[in-house]
Order: sequence, then structure tokens, then C-alpha cells
Amino acid sequence: MAEDIKKTQDIFEEVAAEAAGTVEEKPTTPVAEQADAKKKKKKLKRQILKGQAHIKCTYNNTMIMISDMNGAMLAWASSGLLGFKGAKKATPYAATQVVHDVSEKIKKYGVQELEVFVKGVGSGRESSIRSLANKGFELVAIKDMTPIPHNGCRPKKPRRI
Repeated sequence: MAEDIKKTQDIFEEVAAEAAGTVEEKPTTPVAEQADAKKKKKKLKRQILKGQAHIKCTYNNTMIMISDMNGAMLAWASSGLLGFKGAKKATPYAATQVVHDVSEKIKKYGVQELEVFVKGVGSGRESSIRSLANKGFELVAIKDMTPIPHNGCRPKKPRRI
């Protein structure tokens, strides 16, 4: 609303200046117009120094998600996304490749410190954590979030012969 009022005031001032004969010519070169367009379209990437790495290692796959401290996702990758098929998805080598892919994706955010949350019992657990450390991230904390059943399901009734 206030912008509309300001625009109409500017138009009235220009009309009054034209009537008085004191009009200033603005440069309308294509270079000046492009410079104005670039100023408006510039978008800032947010810089995040501290983040969280959520690693899920199952028997069939390895998935890694990097988020900021509030939990907003910055990047993710999985071994299936990278093209590994079948039993190769759950290997330690696939886990290191997943970390490499995720680290390339979050390079633009400037993340330096990570809290690592590991879930699952797959073979890519240790290799993914080691490759995160080798990529230059400072691992502040490593926490195992693997779900453990407390007392579990009800056992089967004993077999009668």
C-alpha cells in the first residue's frame, strides 16, 4: 500500500517536472537495465557452520541426510540413488561414496561441524562415519539411535507333540 502511494507521488513529480521543463534524462542503455536486473535477482545462500548428519544403515541400503541444527534438510543421498544395485548397496564402499556425494552437495552451505546420528545395523555404519571425518568435517558428537525393543513381542506358545 505504501509502495503504491510512493509510486504515484513519483509519477506526479515527474509530470510536474515535465510541465516546468526541468526533466532529467535517465540513461536507458541496455547495460544499465541489465545491472538493475542483476541487483534485484541476487539471492544469498545461507551460511551454516554447524549441522546434523543422520545416517541410516540397513541390511539393504545406506542413506545419509545432512540438516541444520533445527532439522531442516540441506542435502541427502543413498547408495541406491548413486546406482548401486542389489547386495552392493549395503557395502562399506557404497557408504563412502554416499558420503562423498552428500559432502559435495553441502559444500555451498559452508558446514564445518557435524553431530552424527546413526541408526541401523548395516555394514556401512563405521565406514560412513570415518569418511565424514576424512572429508574435513569436525564430528562434535556421535550418537547411536538404533531402535531396541524393550521386552519385544510376545513369544510363540510352546509346541505340543
